[in-house]
Amino acid sequence: MQMASDILLGAGALGAAIYCMVLARRLKRFSTLENGVGGAVAVLSVQVDDMTRTLDAARKAAGESSRTLTDLTSRAEAAARKLELMMASLHDLPDAGEVANAAPEAMTEARQDARWQETAKVPQAEAPMFATRRAASRGVLG
Repeated sequence: MQMASDILLGAGALGAAIYCMVLARRLKRFSTLENGVGGAVAVLSVQVDDMTRTLDAARKAAGESSRTLTDLTSRAEAAARKLELMMASLHDLPDAGEVANAAPEAMTEARQDARWQETAKVPQAEAPMFATRRAASRGVLG
């Protein structure tokens, strides 16, 4: 009986040794840089570095685009203000037809005074609060 147990113990030890050798070979294949997980980790590490560089470049490009867009927006707003001022100043000019049909009249001080007195005679309900030069020169109020 003791001999049978020694044979079984030896066979168990031999089986454990074979199992350890198989596991050692698998672990070597698993950790090699070319084929195993080590290679996969190395490839993923390189890809992460590439993605980080790409992300940094995209951030820089977005920052530059943002600055350029801000500058262009401020220039457009300044141009819009200038155009509004020009349009407002054009409202005070007489129409082209009125200038062509009107006889050149010199506006003397006496004539200006007469117009102002005429304007003062208009009742307050009919007189506009703000009058343009064009309306005053035509004698039209309102």
